[in-house]
Amino acid sequence: MASSFDKFQKRRLISSYFSVVLSVFLVLFLLGLLGLFIINSKRLSDNFKEDIAMTVFFKNEATDSIFNAFEAEIKAAKFAKSFKYVSKDDAAKQHKEVFGEDFMQFLGVNPLQNSYDINLKAAYVTNPGFSKVETLIRKNPMVADIVYDKQLITLVNDNIKKITMWVLIISGIFAIIAFLLINSSLRLSIYANRFIIKTMQMVGATKAFIRKPFVRKSILLGLIGSVLAILAIIGVLVYIETNFPALDILKDIELTVLVLVGVLVIGILITWISTYFATQRFLNLRTDNLY
Repeated sequence: MASSFDKFQKRRLISSYFSVVLSVFLVLFLLGLLGLFIINSKRLSDNFKEDIAMTVFFKNEATDSIFNAFEAEIKAAKFAKSFKYVSKDDAAKQHKEVFGEDFMQFLGVNPLQNSYDINLKAAYVTNPGFSKVETLIRKNPMVADIVYDKQLITLVNDNIKKITMWVLIISGIFAIIAFLLINSSLRLSIYANRFIIKTMQMVGATKAFIRKPFVRKSILLGLIGSVLAILAIIGVLVYIETNFPALDILKDIELTVLVLVGVLVIGILITWISTYFATQRFLNLRTDNLY
């Protein structure tokens, strides 16, 4: 009977340790991913903004020397991230590929114009920013028209502001939930040993002496859970970098390492603090209240 009871206690203890490690792992894994999203959110939003293009159409009278001068002007400008020249012939080919019909067969001529697709830097991707650039470019007498999506620019900026606000709110809520979940798992683990704690106290052991092995054990469990979370996060980063290289998720490597170190420190700190107060509660509890 004693052997069966010992085995039962051992299984329950292992199950308790496993639940603590699993809780720490899952919570810190999600918290780490959220941290990586926050540090990369500005760069990702900037990349999204910089995909919005301004198309500048030139008159048919424009010559190669005018195009060369315009390109030199754009290269020297602070607002331009990149630009691409699209000839009227290339535009006609693109139209045919998209719509599946060749309008030149029944028109006989190409009515399209030579143009430049200009991608602005993120700081200029606002309606006032685009307007200033448009005003500057229109000073060129060979520019026929300038086209860009004003509604899309407004929509992108408004949504980015909303997403940023909600990410910060969710991060705060999730941080609180993370602490509560890990704290709850550790308290349950300590609760299973409440009689051992009180027995040690009754035979004269000091609070610090009783608390020490529990704190050491919880820090070890927190360390294991943190390391597993870090390995899982690294796996996600490698997957994203391999399959979505355009995101350049590892560009800010210093901040990424800082987040991983933060996951490790948080895992150790939360388990240490939670165990300290959980053992303190049972140390201060009267024997009659243990039941």
